[in-house]
Amino acid sequence: MTTKTGISKSRRAFLAGTAVGLAAGAGVGVAGSRLVPGNIAANMPAIVSGREIGTVWKVQTSWPGGVGLDIFRAWSKSIVEKTAGELAFEPYAANELVGEFQLFDALRRGELQAMNSFTQYWSGRIPATVFLAAYPLGLRQPHEWDVFFYGLGGLEVAREVFFRHGMYYVGPVRHGANIIHSKKPIRSIEDFRGLRIRLPGGMVAEMFQAAGAKTAMLPGTEILNALERDMIDAADFVGPAINYALGFQNVAKYVSMGPPGFMSIYQPVDLMDFVVTMDTWAALSPKMRAFMDDEVRIYSHHHHARIEAADQAAWVKFDEAGVEVTRLSDKDVRAFTKLAVPRWFAWANRDADARRAFRIQLDYMMSGTLGYITPDMIKGFRLET
Repeated sequence: MTTKTGISKSRRAFLAGTAVGLAAGAGVGVAGSRLVPGNIAANMPAIVSGREIGTVWKVQTSWPGGVGLDIFRAWSKSIVEKTAGELAFEPYAANELVGEFQLFDALRRGELQAMNSFTQYWSGRIPATVFLAAYPLGLRQPHEWDVFFYGLGGLEVAREVFFRHGMYYVGPVRHGANIIHSKKPIRSIEDFRGLRIRLPGGMVAEMFQAAGAKTAMLPGTEILNALERDMIDAADFVGPAINYALGFQNVAKYVSMGPPGFMSIYQPVDLMDFVVTMDTWAALSPKMRAFMDDEVRIYSHHHHARIEAADQAAWVKFDEAGVEVTRLSDKDVRAFTKLAVPRWFAWANRDADARRAFRIQLDYMMSGTLGYITPDMIKGFRLET
């Protein structure tokens, strides 16, 4: 039987890790490799208690450096110990094996077994991914995204979407808000008019374009050079700790944020993900699949907390470097909301998966729990059936 979403019950069972006939407990995965002492790559963890390491995954992150990459590498090296050698990660930084925007295709070709990317990057080919990561004026706090994924059905949507591309979406990996570094002070929505700004694309870029900005989509590894060479006036990229480590304070003397308590109006909770090829996932034992489902959720909390802690120290360093923080007003938030709402519905109506994800979030935002959105704010807009 096939459901309205196009996923059969048997496929749902597979995605839940309960399908019959998956490879169980094999040391050699469909897309993995067996390593023995003396053949371990330079960036692999040490062998566990003299035991042979089983399946090894090549995993590339989108972190180019800073605390984000440090946390990712430390977590990757911990997997072999946690699984007593049954599974190990071979971690790579952004662009180390393939280009940052080639991660999706590299998984499909089998060049990597897993990726830890920014989900927003795939909005051009999978519209629903816009709603699997923070978007302008949507869900605003980390716990709200946990509710969406783990309480309201968002994880199932994500897994069904990636399943169609031969991938298993293990789970979201969250950290703090994205901020904008600029060579010019940004104190209101008007200051975005004519501003050349790097953004991640998708709905985020469209909203700022509606405000008059001239947007460009660049991988994180190219942003500093573009700012230094005056190719752009401003750029968004993750949070203060990582951005300070990368050197943003040397090329831009202003940081633009939302009002107090709403650090970023366009990506207040930046979300990455951990995705593996379906063949790779199928090759794991049921025990390892259950372990990875739980492990990514734990890692997400650890990742967020570690980066938030590092951000506190980074703010002091930005201040010492002469960087000025400017904030938008509540009036600007209302103005941006008017620009965002029509784009919510336009993106949601691109396909059934996007509508399904957004419908869950819209109901949540209009509920008594949050109350971010009222009926008059979406009057005249509808979701297609």
